[in-house]
Amino acid sequence: MNTKKELKETYKQMKPPMGVFQIKNRLNNKILVDSSTNMESKWNRHKTELRFGNHRNKQLQEDWNNIGEANFEYKVISELKVNDGSNPNYPKELKVLKGMVVEELNLDQEMLY
Repeated sequence: MNTKKELKETYKQMKPPMGVFQIKNRLNNKILVDSSTNMESKWNRHKTELRFGNHRNKQLQEDWNNIGEANFEYKVISELKVNDGSNPNYPKELKVLKGMVVEELNLDQEMLY
């Protein structure tokens, strides 16, 4: 059985999943593509802003208000693995990855929030 101290240390060593994700409107298929070093936290921030009606993307907020939360889905598109061997610049890598994902999805500007 692990001691409290061992459990705390294990928790500190855990790395949250980082990568690129989308928030998709199921009715009109418009998506918001975003990235983060902690995707779960960022998704929770988006949901909180949308639920309180103060999301920075006004068009997404308007659609959320009009059709409801149930018509949106969160999906991880690409996950970035932690590289323990070096000290990479994860935010920079995520920005590049996000650009690659948007290009790969081949979406018109009208399909993006």
